[in-house]
Amino acid sequence: MTGGELVGPDVEVEGAAIDSRRVRGGELFVAVVAERDGHDFIADAVAAGAPAFLTARPARYGTAVMVHDTRMALAALGRQARSRLGDRVVAVTGSVGKTSVKDLLAAALGARWATSASTGSFNNELGVPLTLLVAPDGTEAVVLEMGARAPGDLRLLCDLARPSVGVVTNVGLVHTETFGTLEQVARAKAELVESLPPGGTAVLNGDDALVSAMAAQATALAVLRFGLSSEADVTATEVILDGELRPSFRLRSPWGDTEVRLAVRGRHQVGNALAAAAAALACDVEPSAVAAGLSGASLSPWRMELLRSPTGALVLNDAYNANPVSVAGALRALAELDARRRIAVLGTMAELGEVSDREHRAVAALAHELGVRVVSVGEAAYGGEVVAGPDEAVVALGPLGEGDVVLVKGSRVAGLERLAARLSGGDPEPPAG
Repeated sequence: MTGGELVGPDVEVEGAAIDSRRVRGGELFVAVVAERDGHDFIADAVAAGAPAFLTARPARYGTAVMVHDTRMALAALGRQARSRLGDRVVAVTGSVGKTSVKDLLAAALGARWATSASTGSFNNELGVPLTLLVAPDGTEAVVLEMGARAPGDLRLLCDLARPSVGVVTNVGLVHTETFGTLEQVARAKAELVESLPPGGTAVLNGDDALVSAMAAQATALAVLRFGLSSEADVTATEVILDGELRPSFRLRSPWGDTEVRLAVRGRHQVGNALAAAAAALACDVEPSAVAAGLSGASLSPWRMELLRSPTGALVLNDAYNANPVSVAGALRALAELDARRRIAVLGTMAELGEVSDREHRAVAALAHELGVRVVSVGEAAYGGEVVAGPDEAVVALGPLGEGDVVLVKGSRVAGLERLAARLSGGDPEPPAG
């Protein structure tokens, strides 16, 4: 499959891993050269139970396939794995909400079909083939998260994965350091719609004009719009939030109506649930089954987790990543919690390019409008209280107790998950992806 050279005896493998710490036994270890060189961890992977490995260097022990480029070899294996799957391969992209929609969609599809989905945020040229490779025998539906940092990225991922259904969540100011403008972000996201096969289905956000307009590029496709606008085919009415921000609503669709109660938190999750519902309905899941799947869905770690500190304060841990759209959503969710004091500890929103200062100031203005105190960790553009790191943030927060709610959110480079863990007594270990 890879055009490589076998070294050592034949062995059987099941699935694959690019992180030796994720090897549980039986996986093919792929030695990828990235921030760290995977070749340095081959011995660890073998010791953990990997029966074979892909390598771009001479193999001195065990069973290996030597290839010119391990990334290209992994992609080749992903294509082969895709050929063994059926037509229910759903790709999810967008500036915000990809992972949440992926998690919700996997649960909705799983109500009828044996479903496999990306782990965490495995959404690039490594994560997509890995997701295809680890799909177990008997898989009937696969959900793939797809990210893009440059034009052409989604086209390459779609060439590998060949999705039949494509979901575009929204277009926002994310990676504008690379893309430049919102319109350029939209053109990149539209690559998913353009890559779907004739007879496929494009699931588009009817509340986002740039996404809704992608229907013009879907001439040979079925188009389903989701959202709260009048253009939406799959929509929600009677939306209410309980005391812990969990939404319930009436789902309305061409397939029928049903009541939905989510276990995930935040009003913005309604839109994510509608995206998931629309894709699941397009994959022949009945509305009642969609509702049942959504009701049991949970999100990947560090996304709108509501935790209680030992002193009784609430900690809203949304520290996995941050951009202007997601921070605004988290601040509005914070404002809807019953509290005497609301505080947002915010890290930088990375990769915004020349609009960075403007967008940080806009977030700070929204927080002020909502009555939320902002403590900024290492990002002066928010203005107000700026501290150097998590330890200083704890000091700035002061004593916390009943009636206090603290939102923790920032881009991955800010590393604020450790602050959330410190405040709540939770687990600071990073999730997969």
